Amino acid sequence: MKVPASLSTIGWHAVYRLIGALFVAFLLGLVTGRMALSLALVLLIYACIQIRNMVLVDRWLRFRRVLPPPDISGPWGEIVAIVNRIYLRKQYHRARVTELMREFRQLTTAMPEGAVLLGPENEILWFNSRAGEWLGLKRKRDFGMRIENLVRHPDFVEYVRTGKPEGGVVVHDIGQGGSRWLAFHIVRSDTAVRQLLIVRDVSREKQLEAMRKDFVANASHELRSPLTVISGYLDALAEEEKLDPAWKEPVLEMRRQTERMNMIVNDLLELSKFEADDTPREDQPIDIGGLLTLLRKEALQLEERPRNIRVTLETDALLLGSESELHSIVSNLLSNAIKYTPAHGEIELRWWIDDEGAHLSVRDTGVGIAPEHIPRLTERFYRVDAGRARSLGGSGLGLAIVKHALQRHDGTLRIESKEGQGSTFTCDFPPHRIVPRKQQATGG
Repeated sequence: MKVPASLSTIGWHAVYRLIGALFVAFLLGLVTGRMALSLALVLLIYACIQIRNMVLVDRWLRFRRVLPPPDISGPWGEIVAIVNRIYLRKQYHRARVTELMREFRQLTTAMPEGAVLLGPENEILWFNSRAGEWLGLKRKRDFGMRIENLVRHPDFVEYVRTGKPEGGVVVHDIGQGGSRWLAFHIVRSDTAVRQLLIVRDVSREKQLEAMRKDFVANASHELRSPLTVISGYLDALAEEEKLDPAWKEPVLEMRRQTERMNMIVNDLLELSKFEADDTPREDQPIDIGGLLTLLRKEALQLEERPRNIRVTLETDALLLGSESELHSIVSNLLSNAIKYTPAHGEIELRWWIDDEGAHLSVRDTGVGIAPEHIPRLTERFYRVDAGRARSLGGSGLGLAIVKHALQRHDGTLRIESKEGQGSTFTCDFPPHRIVPRKQQATGG
């Protein structure tokens, strides 16, 4: 083991002093003629000095908070100086840590979010006043208690135990507030044993979201009636034989735009229905193979479509869900593929299962999508090419409907695309929604 330079120097100084004392004893013995007595006397004086220094150092170490360092020369003085430097450095760091902790507590008290420090077993080690207010925690009572035993909302308990979903969880009606929406997110480290639970009040965001949903739903309902009247008059005008030829093209264009507005209103109503309807529905085993075949048949009746639309069925398993919502998912994906695939291209509808669950994909050889657009495709009214989408009659709501309908089936949407080479939209469903056809037949 490597000895610090200062300690090594102290050791050598002690050796030099001992050698000096022995040399003095030797000279005294030569003068007096009593070598043994001189040696014993000098060593006794040397030992007494060392014991005195040791007692002074020990007393100072015990009461160093109130006593100044003893004024000692030699190795003991150097030891006192080293210990005093270490003590002063320790006091400085302790004061610094205390100051940082005081600032940390002031900042956490003033921060708009709640914070809870959890141990390895999810026990509460510390929390700020905001978290205590929102979650109904008491310092003396709840320190050391497991957080899931105090905050018992099922979604929160599942999130704390599994860490999923990774983005956190939003729950309603927790603590003593009664009407709050709280968002929880746990910050974990790969090495640290402790974890930090961040709590945010998202009640305002939830209220704004509810107001937006209500506005969209109400506006869509209110627009439906006047659009129906306008569409009826335009249909009558288009069939009027005495109509001025100069008005025929404008009337036809108005009919097309009215149909497009009707389509947008219908999509908005469908999307609003998915967002507002949180009631559990009675799922039924749906024949996905038959659904894909039916939609392919309908697509082949279109005048403008790719030349080849095929269905690939790698399983005859059924899927537990809502037939109308699954129909909406596939029809929206197929409609997008038809719009953006040229006449000489092809579309494949594929259905298969594996260890990860059930999968339904719509692959096309169309124009493709640039990578920077893919994360935003499921946003409302988002279009990669607004001009092209508008000319093709798209509403910009199809993929948003797909996303919400998939969420109601515990599913997710994967998008893979390359510009100029086509796109693949894959719907992934969990294994518990797969119903083997033999099982269905037996159950029936």
